Amino acid sequence: MQSLRKLRSGPGLTLQDIDLPPTPGAGEVLLRVQSAGVCGTDLHIDEWTPSYHFVTAALPVTVGHEFSGLVMACGAGVQGLTQRQLVAVRPSVVCGQCEACLAQNPDACVQRRGIGVTRDGGFAPWVLVPARNCVTIPPGVDAEIAALTEPLTVSHEAVRTGNVQPGDRVLVLGPGNIGQGIALLARHAGARQVVVAGHGDTARLAVLRAMGFHDLVDFAGQGGMEQGLAPYLREGKFDVVIEATGAPSVIAPALQALRTHGILVITGIHAAPVPIDLTALVRRHQQIRGSYRAPEKNWPLVVDYMRSHQDTLRHMITHRLPLMQALEGFALARSKTATKVMIHHPDTATEPLSA
Repeated sequence: MQSLRKLRSGPGLTLQDIDLPPTPGAGEVLLRVQSAGVCGTDLHIDEWTPSYHFVTAALPVTVGHEFSGLVMACGAGVQGLTQRQLVAVRPSVVCGQCEACLAQNPDACVQRRGIGVTRDGGFAPWVLVPARNCVTIPPGVDAEIAALTEPLTVSHEAVRTGNVQPGDRVLVLGPGNIGQGIALLARHAGARQVVVAGHGDTARLAVLRAMGFHDLVDFAGQGGMEQGLAPYLREGKFDVVIEATGAPSVIAPALQALRTHGILVITGIHAAPVPIDLTALVRRHQQIRGSYRAPEKNWPLVVDYMRSHQDTLRHMITHRLPLMQALEGFALARSKTATKVMIHHPDTATEPLSA
């Protein structure tokens, strides 16, 4: 089968023919991948930015960690999954052996591996995953919407980490897929105003407009963040600021835009340390909180949200391409032309004998 692979340290990904997956082992399922989204993590692995060099030990590996698939075969001991059931996949595979796992606290596992990062992922027609990582998708939810589950859990966790409350004013920095999900879920949490800002992000801001957001700012051509946010700051500073850019330059002005006792949530992956004025932070009683993967127990909450908001979420998917054009999809995502590029697999793909 053809898959998109990271073969060696350094920039670049390769479309490569590899063997079909073996028969599922105990606790595993074989999935026929339906849709797989191109994510910022995939771009970082492609570009080989320093914060992703930990992948080296796992190479070669098939990338892609945002995907949905149909259950086609189950290994011994798998329960609760049926043939051709649509599932989304939690990419974080816990070890089951560390102190946290043995204490039934898998969210604190210290030896986890990432599907599509350090073990084979969803940019291929077939993939083996642990059954415990499969999240069932209710009937009526499309496969491409199901493939948005993982990034939406990241957005959900950012909103939860920021403790967004009804009536809050929220600033979202970065209008990409994660930022768009944060805006949707902050609105769902009851925020009175959600302002989303970017830089040279005309196409992505248009997607937000289609999803019903009107407080949108593009700092390009406005002289930077201070001038771009000035009309909103005249109403007062924000209760919560959520950063989804990975750009170190936004952190200081983000704190300036945050009220006393406000919360700044960092979701972007930053390639270098960021200087912070700690004295100002202390005197303003501000908090900085990091947000990353969502607890396993919160994934069903996101699935429930998706079930009732499919029409809105579909605006996020701006491009649909076959696997053979995946690298074109990466270029679209990198250029900010796309919000979410979905890679679909043809139904004519070779089927493993085990399926």
